[in-house]
Amino acid sequence: MQKALNNPTKASLQERRFTVSREMAVLGVLILLCIFMTILSPYFLTSQNLFNVLRSISTIGIMAIGMTMIIASGGIDLSIGSVLAAGAMFTARLMTYDGVNPWVAVLGGLGVGLILGGINGLIITRVKVSPFITTLGMMSIARGIAYLLATGLQGAVASNIPMRDPSVNFLGGGYIGPVPFALIEMVVLVVIASVVMHSTVFGRQIYAIGSNEQAARLSGVNVNLVRLMVYTITGVLAAYAGIMNAGLLSTAATNLGLGNEMDVIAAVIIGGASLSGGEGTIYGAVIGAAIMAILRNAFVLLHFPIHWQTVTIGVVVILAVASDRLRKRS
Repeated sequence: MQKALNNPTKASLQERRFTVSREMAVLGVLILLCIFMTILSPYFLTSQNLFNVLRSISTIGIMAIGMTMIIASGGIDLSIGSVLAAGAMFTARLMTYDGVNPWVAVLGGLGVGLILGGINGLIITRVKVSPFITTLGMMSIARGIAYLLATGLQGAVASNIPMRDPSVNFLGGGYIGPVPFALIEMVVLVVIASVVMHSTVFGRQIYAIGSNEQAARLSGVNVNLVRLMVYTITGVLAAYAGIMNAGLLSTAATNLGLGNEMDVIAAVIIGGASLSGGEGTIYGAVIGAAIMAILRNAFVLLHFPIHWQTVTIGVVVILAVASDRLRKRS
């Protein structure tokens, strides 16, 4: 099996062709959704609305990179929305202190994501607590950290913290010509992550663990180390998405990322990943992220009541998982 990790087999090439065809099918759904929205709303194709959608895709897409790695390895992460908030809040808090370089503050925020993601990985690999329970607990812990950073130990009413540096805010709200810089950042990260997943031993080890953990372990794969790295990478990506979000708003809010885990998981599953592990591509996840972002945008443009928006997202998540299960049975 070690040779299989280093050299794609004929079976793996057939699987890749199947994956590409599945991605094209999901892309077709995305195109139909865009056509549908163009007919229903005259505001959908306006430049301002499209830029808003692209920024939303960027945030979900960056987090979906890490989630794809986790789900492909047979895990799950429910804490990414809260880690996003904690990373953004810590960055903004550091900026309030005189003499702290803003980019040092950014590194601090990324460090929070690295630590929280690493803790997830350590508990899952060393203590052997299930990923669902571990990240469910971390979801609450990280959100509490975000509140603590906003209010201090006194526990006053939660407040937002301004992001005081324009160069940092550019990460989420800047433009290169007419193109949102957030979109450029996502594209760069997506290309790098896709190469890692499909052209490196580390990427093939992720798929091997998700497909058959015991066989991967017997072939010499350090399963615990790979899982630890995957959760740590996801924590860093979530914190980076949080810094981008805070930069766009010029403030770090305690409710940043609330409910994002639903959109990200749905995006990855819609994009072709399987909750049983061993499948999923970065490009497919980004297409899924685009579908989720356009759905969110459609709710606003079509004036859906907030309760129906929430219900619809829940239905999309259930349908995505159910379709994966049915596909596995057939």
